[in-house]
Amino acid sequence: MKRLLLAALVLPSAALAHPGHGHDEGQFLHGLMHPVGGADHLLAMVALGLLAAQLGGRAVWALPLTFVAAMLGGGLLGAMGVALPAVEPMILASVVILGVLVAMAARLPLSALLPMVALFGAAHGWAHGAEGPGSGLALYAAGFALATMALHLAGIGFGRLLARGPELRVLGGGTALAGLALTVA
Repeated sequence: MKRLLLAALVLPSAALAHPGHGHDEGQFLHGLMHPVGGADHLLAMVALGLLAAQLGGRAVWALPLTFVAAMLGGGLLGAMGVALPAVEPMILASVVILGVLVAMAARLPLSALLPMVALFGAAHGWAHGAEGPGSGLALYAAGFALATMALHLAGIGFGRLLARGPELRVLGGGTALAGLALTVA
């Protein structure tokens, strides 16, 4: 038991010992950790899942897949050094807007939501790509895509658990307020 605990404590630090220094080792884990390392990314990913659950139907798969696809495209642009204006304001706006949509139980059509979600995904992806490693980009991108989908799924799970009750709307409102707080932080 002690050996297992020791391995659990030592292995993650070994994998993260040299991220971004030209070594491919650990880039998947580095990418996996990136979306959960910042409150703005974490809140937006979960809020998108909450919104998808709240809307139900095709939104449950269309919103997360659109976000991740656009995020991967934005990540490639960021890694290539292509400028994308207003990335940080767009990331913060995604937290606030997604939170407000959940809080209001807004029933916007997918034709309106998908372009907005793609824009948000591209902004989040650009930040991931611009802050990513010089090598091992494919592993890094796979990591941040998987972590993002996991956060979307967590939001969908929470959303379904709360079943469109007032708690879900309160959670959306809290997300929007947290996003507003991040804008002044």
